[in-house]
Amino acid sequence: MGRWQGFAPVRSLLILGKLVGMRKSLLKALLAVPALLATTGAGACITCNRQLQQAIFDSSFYPNLALMLSPFIILALIVGGLAVYFKRGHQRRYASRGAVANPVPLTTAALVLGIGAGGFVDGIVLHQILQWHEMLSAKIPPDTLVNKSVNMFWDGIFHFFCLLVTLTGIIMLWLAGRRRDADRSGSLLAGGLLGGWGIFNVVEGILDHQVLKLHNVREITDNVAAWNFGFLGFSVILLGAGWALMRKEFEPQRH
Repeated sequence: MGRWQGFAPVRSLLILGKLVGMRKSLLKALLAVPALLATTGAGACITCNRQLQQAIFDSSFYPNLALMLSPFIILALIVGGLAVYFKRGHQRRYASRGAVANPVPLTTAALVLGIGAGGFVDGIVLHQILQWHEMLSAKIPPDTLVNKSVNMFWDGIFHFFCLLVTLTGIIMLWLAGRRRDADRSGSLLAGGLLGGWGIFNVVEGILDHQVLKLHNVREITDNVAAWNFGFLGFSVILLGAGWALMRKEFEPQRH
């Protein structure tokens, strides 16, 4: 057979035979995928696991949803209050200096963006990469596949709210850029982003960690309180850095 392999027709038949064999192997592998998914993926699939559906959409669904929303409602009130404060500061500057650029639109937009970004940093780094905690890990310890999936679902809801906040901040930033009287200072943008991140951490650290006790910064540790207060300390540093960058834009000129 070896001497016939040099002929083109025979060589073509051999190659065709190999291709047919490869196609059969590939077909067998593809046919095995549904069976593999059926045996391994069902446990974590919210659309195909009835036990998981019941664990999420039980009587605690709406209370949990309200708990998830509460920090964002408080954050919205804080941003609204700060916007009023910044507007009054701008009016004082206007009275002392005359016509000056308005820092309020950019500062407010940067704060909202900072809140959204802070939420994403928390969710991506602490929830997903380090996996120190999950959204309801103090209430529902992720010690089974179902409990882990329930926490993952609420992590997704948390990220969805963060996405809405971030999109709102982007729209506000775009609107601020269209205003001719808006201040376009880089220190306002950077300070607002840091300040928004710090505000998010403080609200989340006090409400979710201390008051509602939904989770801790690090669940598996000998000193949970130290990590929680350390998180708040880092948040205060962010707030201080943000305010230091923003305050000079709001202070009236002294003669």
